Order: sequence, then structure tokens, then C-alpha cells
Amino acid sequence: QVQLVESGGGLVQAGGSLRLSCAASGRTFSSYAMGWFRQAPGKEREFVARISGSGSLTLYADSVKGRFTISRDNAKNTMYLQMNSLKPEDTAVYYCAAARNLYHITAITPRPDYWGQGTQVTVSS
Repeated sequence: QVQLVESGGGLVQAGGSLRLSCAASGRTFSSYAMGWFRQAPGKEREFVARISGSGSLTLYADSVKGRFTISRDNAKNTMYLQMNSLKPEDTAVYYCAAARNLYHITAITPRPDYWGQGTQVTVSS
């Protein structure tokens, strides 16, 4: 069983930055691919970014490419999402996810093994 706890959300002005963290329980963190998803009010949950267990492979949604950076520290069992140049349309609840199969963290029919509870990010204009 893996428990995921997000933190770092908050209110920020457009153009600002935030760094989200996702802390994972357990001793097999590096064996899981990790990812971030988000859900805005009235919209479906969407893929944001993913990272392989070793951290060598990353993938981003086009909407955040060049502005967001996903990373992980396996020694600390923690994944991060550095968000720069934030826009009002980035406002959403951000969820972290873990999967043994990297390709289960995807934009189409995501099937992670575990989800976090989410953290709210609000970007004001």
C-alpha cells in the first residue's frame, strides 16, 4: 500500500510560481512511476506530467510544457512539480498519482495504482 500526500498549493498571482510536493509512504518509491493530474471546476481530470521511477524519463502536457518541471527525490520519497509563469487557467485541484507501469500515467484512460487527495492551486488574474 502506498499513501500519497500533496502539499504546496495556494493562491498566487498570474505570472507567479509555486512548487508542489507529493510525499509517498513505503520503501519502494523508486519502483513507481509518478505523475501529476489536475481538475478544474466543471472539467474532467487531466494529465499534467509524469516521471519514471529513476527520474530519467519525463512527459508533459502541451499546456504546461516549458512552464512546469516534474522531478523526484527517491531518497526522500518525494516528487515535485515546479510551476512557473502560472496562468489563471492553471487553477485546479492538483493530484499526484503512482503506478508500477509508467504508461498507466497517461492522458488517455489513466490507470494509476494510487492517488493522492489533492491540493488546490488558484491563480488570480
